[in-house]
Amino acid sequence: MSALERRVENQLGVIVEFFIEYAGFLAKTVTLVIAILVVLASFAALRSKGRRKSAGQLQVSKLNDFYKGLRERLEQTLLDKDQLKALRKREGKAEKAQKKQKEKPTAKPRVFVLDFDGDIKASATESLRHEITALLTLATPKDEVVLRLESGGGMVHSYGLASSQLVRIRQAGVPLTVCIDKVAASGGYMMACIGEKIISAPFAILGSIGVVAQLPNVNRLLKKHDIDFEVLTAGEYKRTLTVFGENTEKGREKFQQDLDITHDLFKSFVSNYRPQLAIDEVATGEVWLGVAALGKHLVDELKTSDEYLAERAKSAELYHLHYAERKSLQERVGMAASGSVDRVLLSWWSRLTQQRFW
Repeated sequence: MSALERRVENQLGVIVEFFIEYAGFLAKTVTLVIAILVVLASFAALRSKGRRKSAGQLQVSKLNDFYKGLRERLEQTLLDKDQLKALRKREGKAEKAQKKQKEKPTAKPRVFVLDFDGDIKASATESLRHEITALLTLATPKDEVVLRLESGGGMVHSYGLASSQLVRIRQAGVPLTVCIDKVAASGGYMMACIGEKIISAPFAILGSIGVVAQLPNVNRLLKKHDIDFEVLTAGEYKRTLTVFGENTEKGREKFQQDLDITHDLFKSFVSNYRPQLAIDEVATGEVWLGVAALGKHLVDELKTSDEYLAERAKSAELYHLHYAERKSLQERVGMAASGSVDRVLLSWWSRLTQQRFW
């Protein structure tokens, strides 16, 4: 071996050794961060244990004032003093003329605006249920509920509950409009279809009326290393497919049968609220952009939520509702820490289990 080759080999050895040490350092750092987050989450849980859960608060804001503020701010910037004064004078005259025409102005209809930003577990359902409970104490069939929805779907039971909350609005006879600016797929579309009117942005993603479940199986790897794994069950179909055990054809057939049943229920639910759909054509698990979804009757109109609400603000009183939980500093820190850990663990666990997803 020449001197040059020895130098190259030594340099490569130094580089490899550096990366090994760096990888070890990263692993220790990540482990330390996770440990700190777990400790913070545990501390917050212990502090709140046995303590009465703090009540949440319903926050209500009038969107008409928000839109008016935007317009007035722009007017103050673009118009000079004389133009602004003339504009305010015209507005004052128009308001007086309107009052003369109607001694008792008729009450404007109310529009209750809700937001739902869905994750895999449909965590926003907790706030949604309280918001709906509150508005149903006052809302009448003359009013309207507008839901700004964004969700790519998630767990079957979670989105089933979220959809049931929206059904309460329909059962009360209050018109429900669902606005989709980005995505309402799978469990998200299950919620959207409950709306009497579905409005979508032209390039929003809609559909995915299907069910999926996936999991790896490492049984062959365990056998290769002479590792036994036993699964004990009471009930023939208590466990159909497993991650570590040996899967059988009978178990696969049963698992597929369960998926088909869930899919049929999904299709039946959508057909009940959107009878105009050719359900077998759209329940293939495919997704469509808003422009194409309109042609398939998945939506009723192409428009952004901003455009729709700005139009409604001209003739109705718009109220944005948001239910927020009151949390102490310890609880907020703990929730942030546990949320970070939970997202990582759930992401991996969902790949290793039989969780079914819309």
